[in-house]
Amino acid sequence: MPIIKIISLYIAAILFIFAGISHFRKERFYMKTMPVYIPYHKAMVLISGIAEIVLGLGLLIPLTRIYASWGLILLLIAVFPANIYMATSGRFHRIPAILLWLRLPLQFVLIWWIYQYT
Repeated sequence: MPIIKIISLYIAAILFIFAGISHFRKERFYMKTMPVYIPYHKAMVLISGIAEIVLGLGLLIPLTRIYASWGLILLLIAVFPANIYMATSGRFHRIPAILLWLRLPLQFVLIWWIYQYT
């Protein structure tokens, strides 16, 4: 694997591990991002945090990398409604609207990035 791809892999893994940890450190923020039609908000926040940590770590292990990559892709798709909710709900006044809207196409960039390791 080329060095740039290895560096990119470690950056992605670190990104997801820290994002997962933030679900526990900033639980109230993540609870606020949950669309009203999704049940069990707290459980969903905690489960998605655990998934990000475990799958991020899985990227670092060659034996689990493919499974972790597909798991992260599915997770990114699963949390997309929360990103849409953040952009459309009007509940996130402290975050510039342009950033909330730019986050939507960023999900596709993240999916493409992680797809490189499938």
